[in-house]
Amino acid sequence: MFEGILGYIIGGAVIGILARLIKPGADSMGWILTILLGIAGAAIGGYVYPGHGWMTWAVAILAAVVLLFVFEMIRRKR
Repeated sequence: MFEGILGYIIGGAVIGILARLIKPGADSMGWILTILLGIAGAAIGGYVYPGHGWMTWAVAILAAVVLLFVFEMIRRKR
């Protein structure tokens, strides 16, 4: 069980960092939000395209990029 949680945290960090590199513009969020964003992207990617492989990673990164845009829109409204 611990390996699964640790895997999601490490995978979420990688996905979150890649999403922030892909999305243009400066994002003023810390590492914890980046990891949480990546974990959410990984969860969405695993739900949309279940299985293991590069396509699941691609969908997870794409979902994290979309979540970055949503996060930015919510932050602008405040």
